[in-house]
Amino acid sequence: MNTLLNAALDAAERGWHVFPLRPADKRPALHGETACSGTGDCAGGHRKWEQRATTDPDRIRAAWSAGAFNVGLATGPSGLVVVDLDPVKAKDPKGTPDGVTSLQALCERAGQTVPATYRTRTASGGHHLYFTAPPGVRLGNSAGRLGKHIDTRAHGGYVVAAGSTLPNGAYEVVNPTDPVPLPEWLYALLAPRQPSRGLMAVPVPVRASRYAAAALRAETAAVAGAGEGVRNWTLVRAARALGRFIPSGDLDRSEVEAALNSAGLRAGLRENECRAAVASALNWSIANNPGRPA
Repeated sequence: MNTLLNAALDAAERGWHVFPLRPADKRPALHGETACSGTGDCAGGHRKWEQRATTDPDRIRAAWSAGAFNVGLATGPSGLVVVDLDPVKAKDPKGTPDGVTSLQALCERAGQTVPATYRTRTASGGHHLYFTAPPGVRLGNSAGRLGKHIDTRAHGGYVVAAGSTLPNGAYEVVNPTDPVPLPEWLYALLAPRQPSRGLMAVPVPVRASRYAAAALRAETAAVAGAGEGVRNWTLVRAARALGRFIPSGDLDRSEVEAALNSAGLRAGLRENECRAAVASALNWSIANNPGRPA
């Protein structure tokens, strides 16, 4: 119990808000709303784990005196963004990359190095990379947005802190340095996207039919909002869908290419990747969709 209490106090000293998890488990040890008595911390209404997470040493000692609780760390109140790199799961197809490999590939494509920051190894053999959240920004959680087996935890999320244990292992510090700020290029991939703006920003050809214009807006918005792992597929599918409007004269090829290339860049693809994929997919679509008869 002393080890877990010390882990909670160590996290609090860093300014991280903690709360108890069930012994040898990852689930909160706090009562749910239906079991709330409306007393103590909940005297003014039921308070969930994120609201009850604290850095107060006295409250932490009182909580951990009641049992050998694992340590939950509420990332939002702590001002953290934690990148969770999961190991490959038994149900994954052969050749599926783990989170560490996916992050390395993501960094290589972005021309960046893997950030050196506070890092822990999870009980399952994965890794947690801790970053300080950008000031004035409220990032939420994500699953797979950065790549296969990469999740993130920020507002509304929590991670299991170092020092905690599960039946299959322990959470251990790998790099004890202070968390560095979330890199701008990672923030750009995690920042909330607003498809409605993307829809409005696409210039529509004057002669486009109402149906073709709507398709152009919808497909470019889908490409711009596509996450890591499905961006290329989404771009090719969109080009094939829009290509059928070109032989009929409803859309101009140069305007479709410009819109899709711009959307692909917003999604994080490289310019040469966009141009090659769009050109190939449009050629296929035009060849398989003859125009209106004269």
